[in-house]
Amino acid sequence: MSTLAKVALGMIGHLDAKPLETSGLSVINLPAPTQHGGLPLMDALRVRGSQREFLPDALPPQVLSDLLWAAYGVNRPGEHGHTAPTARNAQEIDVYAAMADGLYCYEPEPHCLRLVESSDVRRVTGYQDFVDEAPLDLIYVADHGRMKQIPAAQRDSFASVAAGAISENVYLYCASAGLATVIRAWIDRTALGKAMGMPPDGQILLSQTVGYPARKNP
Repeated sequence: MSTLAKVALGMIGHLDAKPLETSGLSVINLPAPTQHGGLPLMDALRVRGSQREFLPDALPPQVLSDLLWAAYGVNRPGEHGHTAPTARNAQEIDVYAAMADGLYCYEPEPHCLRLVESSDVRRVTGYQDFVDEAPLDLIYVADHGRMKQIPAAQRDSFASVAAGAISENVYLYCASAGLATVIRAWIDRTALGKAMGMPPDGQILLSQTVGYPARKNP
């Protein structure tokens, strides 16, 4: 769907998810993440960047597993510590994965994806046309109910910083794994919240598209 069509549908309140003929798996148990290898950090920083042209090919289970673990997985099980920080360890960010077979929420502790909506919400994750066909659109949502130790006036900014840290983890993983990615904030949050069944305390912060690049950088 074109950007212009999305804007027009959003203006009249009809930017909706695409219904699926069959429901996706209720739980996707991801393989154990590969926590070694990849590019050295300085090399990954050197090549990281935003790309906006993606192949539609689905990410293999191991790549999806490694990506989500890099984004916000548990790297210190004894402490319930994550790969990205949050203020006062509120762990308020939920990472949703919009894919062709449904909308899933990533659960870091069991390292699995749990089905949230049996619909293709990719086209609602942003106004850009490429989000419709790219294999994965991540959505970062803050649950303010977990931020009670943080003053209300600071919750938006603290949650945004946490989402930014997660998105940079994704950038670095993609740079290391030869994937393309771009962070996005141009979102019809009302339409996306409706498509996701967003709870009252949920705040949609950002989306991030991931996939194989349609063309290699020079």
